[in-house]
Amino acid sequence: MEFAKFRNKYILRLDRGEEIVETLKEFCSQQDIKLGWVKGIGAVGEATIGLFETKEKVYHSIDLKGDYEITSLIGNISTMDGETYLHLHATLGDSEYKVQGGHFSRGIISATGEIIIESIEGELDREFNQEIGLNLYKFK
Repeated sequence: MEFAKFRNKYILRLDRGEEIVETLKEFCSQQDIKLGWVKGIGAVGEATIGLFETKEKVYHSIDLKGDYEITSLIGNISTMDGETYLHLHATLGDSEYKVQGGHFSRGIISATGEIIIESIEGELDREFNQEIGLNLYKFK
């Protein structure tokens, strides 16, 4: 991964073989980014996307393998229990030009990833909400 910084924005290039979520978490920790936005495009050879089932309060995930274009990667950065917390969604297009999307929890770059992170001054933590079943923003 390589990057350039322009004020509060970071332009990243992820390289073949890098796992997107872990790379972004590590980057945010290194740069002390505790709040912000993520957006990106690129290509993956493996990915895991999911859907949250509200009635049962569980994620159902599928693993994808093959050539997929990241037509959109978007999400936010916050913290939980002092650690970087990423909430990402993605749409991935396949060789038949069909798109699948959902909560993005894993992706291995197959060609390149072009990611923009916009850092927001401040910090916003999350906590688990028993009623909803998700880690929600915690406003003081």
